[in-house]
Amino acid sequence: MADKISCIVIARDEEARIGDCLDSVRWADEIVVVDSGSSDNTVAIAKGFTDRVHVIPWQGFGPQKQAAVELAAHDLIFSIDCDERVTPELAAELRELAEAGDRLPGYTVPRRTFVGKNEIRHCGWYPDRTIRLFDRRRARFSDSPVHERVIVSGTVGDCCHHLLHYSFAGFRDMLAKMNHYTDLAAEQMHAAGRFAGYADITVRPLYMFIRTYLFQLGFLDGFAGYLVSVSNAVSVFAKYAKLMERNRK
Repeated sequence: MADKISCIVIARDEEARIGDCLDSVRWADEIVVVDSGSSDNTVAIAKGFTDRVHVIPWQGFGPQKQAAVELAAHDLIFSIDCDERVTPELAAELRELAEAGDRLPGYTVPRRTFVGKNEIRHCGWYPDRTIRLFDRRRARFSDSPVHERVIVSGTVGDCCHHLLHYSFAGFRDMLAKMNHYTDLAAEQMHAAGRFAGYADITVRPLYMFIRTYLFQLGFLDGFAGYLVSVSNAVSVFAKYAKLMERNRK
């Protein structure tokens, strides 16, 4: 007998994307949405797909996703973000895993990431595997406020089929998200007692651009690859510059 799958989603002000996301996981036995206080129509749209919509104040990415896991009715969890879509092929593969008697405690899923309409196949962005299907009795999200991950007790397997990741509409969107994530990253590093020096805001950004654009073949992705490479460098600069400000204060 197949185990049932609970799909979890966290959201805030995602009215433009959450509908397509939830539509791609209609195959799940349950959809749990945890909203952190949207001021738009996110909650209303989510309620059109599921009655399991909860509002919980923001705790950071790891704790927020773990809260969604704990609200689920089933032990087999599939985690998806609002900017992602499950392909029919991946949905079929996940259902097959739910029926497997010798299933592993966790599975990674490869992602195809897009900037606007341009797919990024290099820049270190592919296959970008992350653990998305897991048994919550043997796995949980880390407590990290940013760059959270699923911690699994046991061997992790790999899914073959893809998530589609529509992360950025364009360069402007990349910069806006970068500003938010570097705030969180700098705060996390500061809380951990990290310090930033001038090499962190000069050498590290330059190296990140060279690594992304040349070593990771970003130039093969054309202008979009160049934008990603520049954004990665700016992100590293911003993260350490913000950390340096916090250290000085």
